[in-house]
Amino acid sequence: MNLLKLFSPVRAVRDLRAFLGGQRRHKLVFAALAAAITGYILFAFWMDSSFKTPYERDIIYVESWPLNRSDAEIIAQQKIDAEKRRVAEAALEEKRAKRQAEFQRLDNSMSEWGF
Repeated sequence: MNLLKLFSPVRAVRDLRAFLGGQRRHKLVFAALAAAITGYILFAFWMDSSFKTPYERDIIYVESWPLNRSDAEIIAQQKIDAEKRRVAEAALEEKRAKRQAEFQRLDNSMSEWGF
């Protein structure tokens, strides 16, 4: 507790003013610039981390099948589902190829710049 008796805000401010007054002007400018850049980066991270995600309902519908389905009905439904899955996979592969082409263009442009 004796340590807290030695601390005084007035003396701390006086000590800081004496320290800053003894420094050269360019050191203070660069210190302020470094503090501003660091503060900006911290502020940017803080702003980027606080975003509200819109609420979206994620409803999963499950089909109810009767227990007395025949094997032919099951196979027919599997063929329909396989066709839907094939179409969805083709669309996904097309999106992947398009995205890969975008990254390839970016890589080529960066290679031209020497990166």
